[in-house]
Amino acid sequence: MARRLRFNGTGSGVNGCPAVHEDLDTGEAIVHGRPLTDPEDLTQLQHLSPGETAVVVPREILVDFGPKDRVPHVIGLAEFARLFTAFKHTAWRLETRRRYASDELTETYAQFTRDEPVLWEGVDAEWCAERREQVALGKRFERVRILDAPPTTGQLYLLDNARRNSAVGEVIHTLTRGEADGLRLPEEDFWIFDSRLVALLNFDSDDNLVDVELITEPAAVNRYAKARDAAWHYAVPYQEAGRDNPAPE
Repeated sequence: MARRLRFNGTGSGVNGCPAVHEDLDTGEAIVHGRPLTDPEDLTQLQHLSPGETAVVVPREILVDFGPKDRVPHVIGLAEFARLFTAFKHTAWRLETRRRYASDELTETYAQFTRDEPVLWEGVDAEWCAERREQVALGKRFERVRILDAPPTTGQLYLLDNARRNSAVGEVIHTLTRGEADGLRLPEEDFWIFDSRLVALLNFDSDDNLVDVELITEPAAVNRYAKARDAAWHYAVPYQEAGRDNPAPE
């Protein structure tokens, strides 16, 4: 079975070598770079077995991009909510899930599944007012939503919901699941604030949001920022996704 590898980073700009990848299942690091070939250098290496290759990488590559053991910084949902007024410039979201349990508890979801026009006016008035206030301050809210083929009922509901969100100032684009897989986007839901703080959303087996992990380590934040840039480049405005496919039975 092929490994599931994540590109952690490179210190060489556009050349991509040397670089570090991480095995998402085993935690092993895969390093590639310039091979060490000088015979006198090789004789100084201990435990270099036949078939193994020594490579030379700058020390900072391992420091910046090698796997790290850390204690997760987990916060509750109330503290998470405060991030949406504390940030300075940009808040960007990747939505990857096929359903969100909280959506299914709403009257708007019931209207949608009854194939009725969804009445968004007045829904979540406090949330809408806060979004408008933040946008008026010059802040940006952007999302990319991943759509399956065909979209799930929950994804189609969120396409309808995008009308409400865009009305309060959010910019919402979509990307197909196949495109997301081709870009090797993380299979995670997260917000990234001001390109320096990642809020990783943790869900239980019933698709309920339970808590949020904050990530501030620069190399890790950089990985999410690269995913954001790739997703935003290829995603299209949600209006282009439309409602061409019926919800699955």
